[in-house]
Amino acid sequence: MQLSVHTSAANIDAASNFLIERGSPGVVVKRYGLDAFFPVNGDAASLKKDVQRFFVALIRLSSHADKARLNWKVVQAENWNNSWKRFIKPRRIGKSFWVTPPWLQPPKFRLRQVITIEPGMAFGTGTHATTRSCLEFLEVAADRLRADKFTALDVGTGSGILAIALDKLGAREVWGIDNDPVALKVARENLIVNHAAEKVRLTGKHLSAIRKTFSLVVANLTAETILELAGSLEKKVAAEGYLVLSGILRQKCRAVTSLFAGKFTTVKRKQSREWVTLLLRRK
Repeated sequence: MQLSVHTSAANIDAASNFLIERGSPGVVVKRYGLDAFFPVNGDAASLKKDVQRFFVALIRLSSHADKARLNWKVVQAENWNNSWKRFIKPRRIGKSFWVTPPWLQPPKFRLRQVITIEPGMAFGTGTHATTRSCLEFLEVAADRLRADKFTALDVGTGSGILAIALDKLGAREVWGIDNDPVALKVARENLIVNHAAEKVRLTGKHLSAIRKTFSLVVANLTAETILELAGSLEKKVAAEGYLVLSGILRQKCRAVTSLFAGKFTTVKRKQSREWVTLLLRRK
């Protein structure tokens, strides 16, 4: 069975988590919602009730007044182990990168570096607007820091895509941290494929437990998590270093910029759909 949901971007993460916990092997995130798939069995009626109940509660708690539109249909049997791969396409990102899955042969680029990412149970394949914006801003910051052979920290590394990019952009040392053991496993595998395992250090430590500062720190999280970690994030950015923040919904952006305004200046701001990414520099 395929469930198609039309809802606000603010609700997609919570909806994705619920549907995966309810038995979907994965979801396909779209511009205005998502698709989820479930096996056809005797649990269908119970599943539909649970999903309906969840979205009623989600919309009630959400600041967005629009209702979620749900559409169920039975799709023809096919090889689900491979059919999802058609949703993952190679992408040119910024001036430096070509992001591709491992089952596709990337074209040979003279000026672009290839990042190969195996989509797994960790965020970051290059398809999400926040990941793309982070990669673009990392290029800008790395270009300004290049002469200093900068160091970098990726907070919430997920698939490791940003840590890999930092390695390819010339960082002499990269740390990637995540509190999800599955993400660390996926990131480690992607580092090996991209020949970045020697340069990038992965850890499950809490941000506050890291006693180093870095020329460049990136955190593609959520506005709520960024606000919660603000003090620790500030301490990890070296003098005149750069901080890239993303995963921020447009309506939460002012709260984030206001909190960091005392010690950082805003170098760039990019909005893509409902998501905002910030490039800040420590004063």
